[in-house]
Amino acid sequence: MEPTLIGAYGQWAVGLRQDELPSLSFRREEFTDPSQWRAMARKRVLERMAVPEEPAPKDVEVVEALRYEGLDVELLRWQLSYGPPTEAVLLKPAGERGPLPGVLGLHCHSGKKYWGKRKIARWGSPHPLMRQLQEHQYGGRAWANELAGRGYVVLVPDAFLFGSRRVRLADCTDHVRGDLLDPTDDDHAGIEAYDRWAAQHENIMAKCLFCAGTTWPAVFFTEDRIALDILARRGDVDETRLGCGGLSGGGLRTCFLAGLDERIRCAVCSGFMTTWRDFLLRKVHTHTWMTYVPLLPNELDFPEILGLRAPEPTLVLNTTEDPLFTLECVQGCEKILTGVWDKAGGSDRLRFSYYQGHHKFDVPMQEEAFGFFDRWLKK
Repeated sequence: MEPTLIGAYGQWAVGLRQDELPSLSFRREEFTDPSQWRAMARKRVLERMAVPEEPAPKDVEVVEALRYEGLDVELLRWQLSYGPPTEAVLLKPAGERGPLPGVLGLHCHSGKKYWGKRKIARWGSPHPLMRQLQEHQYGGRAWANELAGRGYVVLVPDAFLFGSRRVRLADCTDHVRGDLLDPTDDDHAGIEAYDRWAAQHENIMAKCLFCAGTTWPAVFFTEDRIALDILARRGDVDETRLGCGGLSGGGLRTCFLAGLDERIRCAVCSGFMTTWRDFLLRKVHTHTWMTYVPLLPNELDFPEILGLRAPEPTLVLNTTEDPLFTLECVQGCEKILTGVWDKAGGSDRLRFSYYQGHHKFDVPMQEEAFGFFDRWLKK
């Protein structure tokens, strides 16, 4: 018997789903019309996620406007009906009035919740901890800046529970926060202690979201869709040429946003592609609570969430030595999605690429992603 994360129960758990194909998989023979299937499947996914209702705020505050390395930069803030204000950075070529294609830049998880948008964007001297992260995962680049410089309006918001949206220790009960205090940017040891605490706090947050009748992917989707609303309604953005992309946690968010919001014309998912089976048997311990939607595996395999956008342009970037995923299962996802795109009549609009190395979105991967955006979003 193959060892599994849950011992002898692993194969039993995998066998709970009797059908070879999930019930809403477009690969099933009964689904022939991609438009009808997409509408039905998206409706079910949104129901399973239990997406909370939250309107886009009417007012978006420009906290500061500046010019940095050939880019016009706006530091933005908006208030939802819950939690601290969302902060975001918007980048575009200096002096450009548009309308330009717009891309929602989705930052990674990386075990660092004190930070959000600053992982992939830069508008001044980078924090030493962010410089270190960018060197390790992004080839030393702030990739949102690089993309903006190629003729895009790029909006990078802090995600739910990251950066400006992070849980403040002062707002938690004594039992939860212990002896920790909220750190400041110059307190490196305090920031690292906070990130360790936040990793453990995910267990509590996930349980509380389930108790509230929603899921973590639902809150991500709600807030990312609002950020897309804010990007799309700008006068310097062409709302018919919108894209999104990101690495790791940003790749996860790309799967849900690009799969469920038809405004996303072009999507780039980097470093987040595998199957529910791979999670169950081998890799669930390497991931956060942010991935899972109860009961959805009965209806769609994980890659088929992104597949809800077929046949729209989609690039999936992977690395061959990524410890978060089993390469065989990633390659299996390529077969799954190739079948979906072929059946939907868009085989020329799906691309899977593989790079040597660890979990990353480095310069060669970025260049492929930027070229893909150029192909599908530029006139």
